[in-house]
Amino acid sequence: MIHLQDIGGRRIACWINNGGLQRGRRALVFIHGSGGDHTNWIQQYTPLKTAYAIVALDLPGHGQSAGPGERSVAAYCGWVKRILDGLGIVKPVLVGHSLGAAICLDFAIRYGDAAAAVVPVGGGLKMPVNPLILEGLRSDPGAVIAMAGKLSVAKQNRERLSGLLTAALARVDPEIIHGDFSACAGLDIAEAVAAIRIPALVVCGADDKMTPPALSQSIRDGIPGARLALVEGAGHFAMLENPAAFNATLTDFVASLG
Repeated sequence: MIHLQDIGGRRIACWINNGGLQRGRRALVFIHGSGGDHTNWIQQYTPLKTAYAIVALDLPGHGQSAGPGERSVAAYCGWVKRILDGLGIVKPVLVGHSLGAAICLDFAIRYGDAAAAVVPVGGGLKMPVNPLILEGLRSDPGAVIAMAGKLSVAKQNRERLSGLLTAALARVDPEIIHGDFSACAGLDIAEAVAAIRIPALVVCGADDKMTPPALSQSIRDGIPGARLALVEGAGHFAMLENPAAFNATLTDFVASLG
Protein backbone atom coordinates (compact mmCIF):
# COMPACT_ATOMS: atom_id res chain seq x y z
CA MET A 1 0.00 0.00 0.00
CA ILE A 2 1.09 3.62 -0.45
CA HIS A 3 2.16 5.31 2.77
CA LEU A 4 2.42 9.11 2.94
CA GLN A 5 4.40 10.79 5.70
CA ASP A 6 5.80 14.23 6.40
CA ILE A 7 9.58 13.96 6.43
CA GLY A 8 11.60 17.12 6.93
CA GLY A 9 8.64 19.27 5.95
CA ARG A 10 8.10 17.34 2.71
CA ARG A 11 5.37 14.84 1.80
CA ILE A 12 7.20 11.59 1.09
CA ALA A 13 5.49 8.55 -0.42
CA CYS A 14 6.56 4.93 -0.33
CA TRP A 15 5.06 1.52 -0.89
CA ILE A 16 4.99 -0.58 2.27
CA ASN A 17 3.41 -3.89 3.25
CA ASN A 18 -0.35 -3.93 3.74
CA GLY A 19 -0.96 -3.51 7.44
CA GLY A 20 2.30 -1.60 7.90
CA LEU A 21 5.85 -2.66 8.59
CA GLN A 22 5.97 -5.80 10.68
CA ARG A 23 8.72 -5.61 13.27
CA GLY A 24 10.88 -8.70 13.52
CA ARG A 25 11.08 -9.17 9.78
CA ARG A 26 14.18 -8.30 7.75
CA ALA A 27 13.60 -4.87 6.17
CA LEU A 28 14.32 -4.37 2.47
CA VAL A 29 14.39 -0.77 1.25
CA PHE A 30 14.26 -0.26 -2.52
CA ILE A 31 15.56 2.96 -4.11
CA HIS A 32 14.69 3.67 -7.74
CA GLY A 33 16.86 5.25 -10.43
CA SER A 34 16.74 8.47 -12.44
CA GLY A 35 13.21 9.60 -13.23
CA GLY A 36 11.77 6.46 -11.64
CA ASP A 37 9.49 5.71 -8.71
CA HIS A 38 8.53 2.81 -6.46
CA THR A 39 6.80 0.93 -9.29
CA ASN A 40 10.21 0.11 -10.78
CA TRP A 41 10.31 -2.56 -8.05
CA ILE A 42 6.83 -4.03 -8.55
CA GLN A 43 8.30 -7.41 -9.52
CA GLN A 44 10.09 -7.48 -6.17
CA TYR A 45 7.66 -6.13 -3.60
CA THR A 46 4.70 -8.08 -4.99
CA PRO A 47 6.20 -11.58 -4.57
CA LEU A 48 8.43 -10.77 -1.56
CA LYS A 49 5.94 -8.85 0.58
CA THR A 50 4.98 -11.84 2.71
CA ALA A 51 8.58 -12.62 3.68
CA TYR A 52 10.05 -9.18 4.38
CA ALA A 53 9.20 -5.74 5.71
CA ILE A 54 9.40 -3.78 2.46
CA VAL A 55 9.72 -0.09 1.72
CA ALA A 56 9.92 1.06 -1.91
CA LEU A 57 10.65 4.78 -1.88
CA ASP A 58 9.55 7.62 -4.09
CA LEU A 59 12.50 10.01 -3.83
CA PRO A 60 11.61 13.72 -3.45
CA GLY A 61 10.12 15.04 -6.68
CA HIS A 62 9.36 11.53 -7.94
CA GLY A 63 6.16 9.52 -8.00
CA GLN A 64 3.85 10.76 -5.24
CA SER A 65 6.58 12.49 -3.21
CA ALA A 66 6.58 16.27 -3.17
CA GLY A 67 9.26 18.09 -5.12
CA PRO A 68 11.63 19.42 -6.02
CA GLY A 69 14.21 16.74 -6.73
CA GLU A 70 17.92 17.01 -5.95
CA ARG A 71 21.04 17.39 -8.06
CA SER A 72 23.56 15.35 -6.09
CA VAL A 73 23.82 11.82 -4.75
CA ALA A 74 24.76 13.21 -1.33
CA ALA A 75 21.53 15.22 -1.12
CA TYR A 76 19.40 12.20 -2.03
CA CYS A 77 21.38 10.09 0.45
CA GLY A 78 20.49 12.58 3.18
CA TRP A 79 16.82 12.18 2.30
CA VAL A 80 17.05 8.39 2.51
CA LYS A 81 18.56 8.67 6.00
CA ARG A 82 15.78 11.03 7.11
CA ILE A 83 13.11 8.77 5.62
CA LEU A 84 14.48 5.67 7.36
CA ASP A 85 14.69 7.53 10.66
CA GLY A 86 11.16 8.90 10.19
CA LEU A 87 9.76 5.43 9.50
CA GLY A 88 11.72 3.89 12.38
CA ILE A 89 13.55 1.41 10.14
CA VAL A 90 16.72 -0.02 11.68
CA LYS A 91 19.50 -1.75 9.74
CA PRO A 92 17.69 -2.43 6.47
CA VAL A 93 19.12 -4.04 3.38
CA LEU A 94 19.32 -1.16 0.89
CA VAL A 95 18.63 -2.16 -2.72
CA GLY A 96 19.25 0.63 -5.23
CA HIS A 97 19.03 0.82 -9.02
CA SER A 98 21.30 3.09 -11.09
CA LEU A 99 21.06 6.46 -9.29
CA GLY A 100 19.65 4.41 -6.42
CA ALA A 101 22.76 2.20 -6.54
CA ALA A 102 24.89 5.30 -6.09
CA ILE A 103 22.68 6.42 -3.21
CA CYS A 104 22.90 3.13 -1.31
CA LEU A 105 26.70 3.01 -1.74
CA ASP A 106 27.01 6.61 -0.56
CA PHE A 107 24.78 5.71 2.40
CA ALA A 108 27.12 2.88 3.40
CA ILE A 109 30.13 5.21 3.11
CA ARG A 110 28.52 8.00 5.16
CA TYR A 111 26.58 6.04 7.76
CA GLY A 112 28.55 2.83 8.13
CA ASP A 113 26.53 -0.01 9.62
CA ALA A 114 23.26 1.95 9.78
CA ALA A 115 22.37 -0.46 6.95
CA ALA A 116 22.77 -4.21 7.31
CA ALA A 117 23.88 -4.63 3.69
CA VAL A 118 23.76 -2.93 0.30
CA VAL A 119 22.70 -4.22 -3.11
CA PRO A 120 23.72 -1.76 -5.86
CA VAL A 121 22.03 -2.69 -9.16
CA GLY A 122 23.32 -1.28 -12.46
CA GLY A 123 25.66 1.21 -10.82
CA GLY A 124 29.27 2.34 -10.84
CA LEU A 125 31.92 4.08 -8.79
CA LYS A 126 31.68 6.81 -11.39
CA MET A 127 28.61 7.18 -13.62
CA PRO A 128 29.51 9.62 -16.41
CA VAL A 129 26.69 11.10 -18.47
CA ASN A 130 27.25 12.43 -21.99
CA PRO A 131 26.82 16.25 -21.89
CA LEU A 132 24.72 15.98 -25.04
CA ILE A 133 22.15 13.99 -23.05
CA LEU A 134 21.96 16.70 -20.40
CA GLU A 135 21.61 19.35 -23.11
CA GLY A 136 18.99 17.24 -24.89
CA LEU A 137 16.83 16.98 -21.76
CA ARG A 138 16.33 20.72 -22.06
CA SER A 139 16.22 21.16 -25.84
CA ASP A 140 14.46 17.95 -26.93
CA PRO A 141 13.54 15.82 -23.90
CA GLY A 142 11.26 13.51 -25.88
CA ALA A 143 14.14 12.29 -28.02
CA VAL A 144 16.37 11.64 -25.01
CA ILE A 145 13.60 9.82 -23.17
CA ALA A 146 12.82 7.64 -26.19
CA MET A 147 16.50 6.72 -26.51
CA ALA A 148 16.74 5.90 -22.82
CA GLY A 149 13.65 3.70 -22.98
CA LYS A 150 15.18 1.75 -25.84
CA LEU A 151 18.74 1.36 -24.57
CA SER A 152 17.84 0.62 -20.96
CA VAL A 153 16.67 -2.94 -21.66
CA ALA A 154 18.21 -5.86 -23.50
CA LYS A 155 17.21 -6.22 -27.14
CA GLN A 156 15.02 -9.26 -26.51
CA ASN A 157 13.02 -7.32 -23.90
CA ARG A 158 12.40 -4.11 -25.85
CA GLU A 159 9.03 -5.06 -27.28
CA ARG A 160 7.80 -5.99 -23.80
CA LEU A 161 9.25 -3.14 -21.74
CA SER A 162 10.64 -0.22 -23.74
CA GLY A 163 7.25 1.38 -24.38
CA LEU A 164 6.27 1.14 -20.71
CA LEU A 165 9.55 2.65 -19.51
CA THR A 166 9.42 5.42 -22.11
CA ALA A 167 5.85 6.31 -21.17
CA ALA A 168 6.73 6.40 -17.48
CA LEU A 169 9.72 8.71 -18.07
CA ALA A 170 7.63 10.94 -20.32
CA ARG A 171 5.33 11.69 -17.37
CA VAL A 172 8.24 13.05 -15.31
CA ASP A 173 9.30 16.70 -15.37
CA PRO A 174 12.43 16.73 -17.60
CA GLU A 175 14.12 19.02 -15.07
CA ILE A 176 13.81 16.26 -12.45
CA ILE A 177 15.48 13.79 -14.82
CA HIS A 178 18.15 16.39 -15.63
CA GLY A 179 18.86 16.74 -11.92
CA ASP A 180 19.06 12.97 -11.49
CA PHE A 181 21.45 12.54 -14.42
CA SER A 182 23.52 15.45 -13.11
CA ALA A 183 23.74 13.68 -9.76
CA CYS A 184 25.04 10.56 -11.50
CA ALA A 185 27.52 12.60 -13.55
CA GLY A 186 28.95 14.12 -10.37
CA LEU A 187 29.53 10.78 -8.65
CA ASP A 188 33.07 9.73 -7.77
CA ILE A 189 33.40 7.23 -4.94
CA ALA A 190 36.34 5.30 -6.42
CA GLU A 191 38.45 5.81 -3.31
CA ALA A 192 35.78 6.18 -0.64
CA VAL A 193 34.10 2.85 -1.46
CA ALA A 194 36.91 0.92 0.21
CA ALA A 195 35.58 2.17 3.56
CA ILE A 196 32.41 0.06 3.19
CA ARG A 197 32.53 -2.76 5.72
CA ILE A 198 28.99 -4.16 5.49
CA PRO A 199 28.05 -7.04 3.16
CA ALA A 200 27.52 -6.02 -0.46
CA LEU A 201 25.93 -7.81 -3.40
CA VAL A 202 26.62 -6.05 -6.70
CA VAL A 203 24.07 -6.88 -9.41
CA CYS A 204 24.12 -6.03 -13.11
CA GLY A 205 22.29 -7.16 -16.21
CA ALA A 206 24.64 -9.16 -18.40
CA ASP A 207 23.53 -7.06 -21.39
CA ASP A 208 23.48 -3.68 -19.64
CA LYS A 209 24.49 -0.99 -22.16
CA MET A 210 23.94 2.02 -19.88
CA THR A 211 26.09 0.87 -16.95
CA PRO A 212 28.04 -2.08 -18.40
CA PRO A 213 29.12 -5.00 -16.20
CA ALA A 214 32.68 -3.64 -16.04
CA LEU A 215 31.37 -0.82 -13.84
CA SER A 216 29.80 -3.31 -11.45
CA GLN A 217 33.02 -5.32 -11.42
CA SER A 218 34.79 -2.18 -10.25
CA ILE A 219 32.33 -1.84 -7.38
CA ARG A 220 32.88 -5.49 -6.42
CA ASP A 221 36.64 -5.05 -6.54
CA GLY A 222 36.48 -1.88 -4.43
CA ILE A 223 34.45 -3.28 -1.50
CA PRO A 224 36.14 -5.88 0.70
CA GLY A 225 34.26 -9.18 0.47
CA ALA A 226 31.66 -7.96 -2.03
CA ARG A 227 29.98 -10.41 -4.41
CA LEU A 228 29.02 -9.85 -8.04
CA ALA A 229 25.99 -11.38 -9.77
CA LEU A 230 25.22 -10.95 -13.47
CA VAL A 231 21.57 -11.42 -14.45
CA GLU A 232 21.32 -13.17 -17.80
CA GLY A 233 18.87 -11.94 -20.42
CA ALA A 234 18.71 -8.50 -18.86
CA GLY A 235 19.95 -4.99 -19.53
CA HIS A 236 19.89 -1.97 -17.23
CA PHE A 237 16.52 -2.86 -15.65
CA ALA A 238 17.51 -6.34 -14.53
CA MET A 239 14.85 -6.42 -11.81
CA LEU A 240 12.08 -5.97 -14.39
CA GLU A 241 13.62 -7.88 -17.29
CA ASN A 242 14.40 -11.12 -15.44
CA PRO A 243 12.67 -10.83 -12.06
CA ALA A 244 12.82 -14.54 -11.26
CA ALA A 245 16.62 -14.63 -11.49
CA PHE A 246 16.96 -11.26 -9.81
CA ASN A 247 14.73 -12.20 -6.87
CA ALA A 248 16.45 -15.56 -6.38
CA THR A 249 19.83 -13.83 -6.28
CA LEU A 250 18.57 -11.19 -3.85
CA THR A 251 16.83 -13.57 -1.46
CA ASP A 252 19.80 -15.95 -1.39
CA PHE A 253 22.03 -13.01 -0.40
CA VAL A 254 19.60 -11.79 2.27
CA ALA A 255 19.36 -15.32 3.71
CA SER A 256 23.16 -15.45 3.95
CA LEU A 257 23.09 -12.44 6.30
CA GLY A 258 21.49 -14.55 9.04
